[in-house]
Amino acid sequence: MALIELSGITRRYQMAGEELKILKGIDLSIEEGEFVAIMGPSGSGKSTLLQILGMLDKPTSGSYRLAGKDVSMLAEDEAAAIRSRFIGFVFQMFNLLSRTSAIENVMLPMIYSGAALREERARDLLREVGLGDRVSHKPNQLSGGQQQRVAIARAMANRPKVIFADEPTGNLATDQSAELLELLKLLNKGGVTVVIVTHDRDVAEHAQRVISIRDGMVVSDTPRGEGAGAPARGNVATATNPSRLSSSLAKPAGWSPAEFREYWASAMRAMAANKVRSGLSMLGILIGVAAVIAMLALGKGAQKSIERQLASLGSNLVMLMPGSPSSHGVRIERGSASRLELEDLKAVAKANPHIVAADGNVNGQVQVVFADKNANTQATGATPVYATMRNAQPYYGRFFTESENERLSRVVLLGQTVVTNLFGAENPVGKTVKLNRIGFQVIGILPAKGAGGFRDQDDMVLVPLKTAMRRLVGKKYLNNIAFECDAPENIAPAIADVRALMRKRNRLPDWKEDDFDLRNMADIQAALEGTTKTFATLLGIVATISLLVGGIGIMNIMLVSVSERTREIGLRKALGATRRAILSQFLMESASLAALGGIIGILIGAGVSLGISKLAGWAVLVTPQSVALSFVFSAGVGVVFGYWPARRASLLSPIEALRYE
Repeated sequence: MALIELSGITRRYQMAGEELKILKGIDLSIEEGEFVAIMGPSGSGKSTLLQILGMLDKPTSGSYRLAGKDVSMLAEDEAAAIRSRFIGFVFQMFNLLSRTSAIENVMLPMIYSGAALREERARDLLREVGLGDRVSHKPNQLSGGQQQRVAIARAMANRPKVIFADEPTGNLATDQSAELLELLKLLNKGGVTVVIVTHDRDVAEHAQRVISIRDGMVVSDTPRGEGAGAPARGNVATATNPSRLSSSLAKPAGWSPAEFREYWASAMRAMAANKVRSGLSMLGILIGVAAVIAMLALGKGAQKSIERQLASLGSNLVMLMPGSPSSHGVRIERGSASRLELEDLKAVAKANPHIVAADGNVNGQVQVVFADKNANTQATGATPVYATMRNAQPYYGRFFTESENERLSRVVLLGQTVVTNLFGAENPVGKTVKLNRIGFQVIGILPAKGAGGFRDQDDMVLVPLKTAMRRLVGKKYLNNIAFECDAPENIAPAIADVRALMRKRNRLPDWKEDDFDLRNMADIQAALEGTTKTFATLLGIVATISLLVGGIGIMNIMLVSVSERTREIGLRKALGATRRAILSQFLMESASLAALGGIIGILIGAGVSLGISKLAGWAVLVTPQSVALSFVFSAGVGVVFGYWPARRASLLSPIEALRYE
């Protein structure tokens, strides 16, 4: 059985609506171990024939059998598996990857075939072709003859059955051509079938058999030279058994870590070779990710800040305040229509069985003096239940008692800001301060609550309610009454009962509106939290849009990259790369570009967030979730927007890609 059998092979192209016939019924048989030269003038069809033999192109009609198996119409990935394992190529233009070393070029076919001990075999092959000291050199550091020897070593990487050489001496000097031909003859003597296309008769003289083609047809088939008609057998261990070829012909190599490393290395080389373009591509992703991190940090920080402030108010609270009615369209001072008395506080506490606590407050500005320091602050009078209702248990010291409230005791709790202003690092508990020239003993320090709107919630002092009303601020009426319910669902009926109670106590007829306000703090909390979340979401959406813009930039760059590297894609396919391999490589490149931009963007975004916090004093919070989300999303943008260029690259046919200029 012949290694190669062609029967009635034709190849036609459609150009400008006209059919162009290149091959017109080729019948050909090549035995295993032959050294065959295909000659013919330019345009005779010899290169097209070699491309069909090498499965880089498909015939329009006819049968092509390789080792007894018809391979003329195999799917592209099946053909790639055959090229990877059983065919080696030597091109006139060398077709070495310019950004990779000699050893990496030789290893490339073995990556696609899944061969083991790749680096060791690549070094052995380079030594065999006389380049053992050039393994780390890149193509631009090698002469033409050395580059062609690297190409031969690459062709032999997977111990092919046959080597196809297309004008291999076309770009070489005479002495380099002679060295190359001797190397091909040596491989042939080792059992490798060699098919060489040339227009040089001197080159053809080295072959055992010369096939001449003219106008797409075989015009002569002449044995010649030493050993003509007797195919070389030599060391057949170098070649592949035809039966093995037939049994595993259409089994592409599986995905391997070596492929992943090659794709990653290729992505890094491509980015390094085009630093400015890669940097501009990453800029869009970088800005988008930095914006996402900073926006989410601001939104999350604002949300946490509001949550802390709301937590300081307590839970399930309702505020009762004297009304502020309008007269002729103008709001009158709050409390001018009604007053809240201590008796109202007692009545509200009993208005509904679900009210678990009620507290009355009075407020006023006071001057606090200790030693030679003084400060103006707000004094609040409250009952002992204030500590539990408002989450105000002192972190040091104690709260006042009901008996101290009834006795009008002169005891005070200080806020954090007052402690800092008057005492610094000194412990104030047990010391005496003057509030409006009246001595008060400090019994505790209130927990820090932070700023609330335009007011510092820690800039305050807290005294017993009756002490404040009768000794400190001199008020007969309460500024507000707060009551706490046992569960959120019981707030509404409690409000209804308190409203009915207050209308009755204020003797309001049915036709008259309330002269007091009832505010459900739980509803206000929910509204503020919802507003904050909406704000954070909107910030995230704005930042996400910038990420998508960056993704479009990456897609454009990848399309340019595919166009620039079309010949590289063709070469990889000729060496056995499947569509999946090409798709994976370009997806890896776009994802790497986006991920690298994402990492830099995360660092910049975190830095910007911290800068805003320091300079503007805003609350910011960079969470691990936002960092992970930004990174995953940036890499995802690279994959999504890189898919179309990658798929476009994977669908290129090997011969069209190799012909691309």
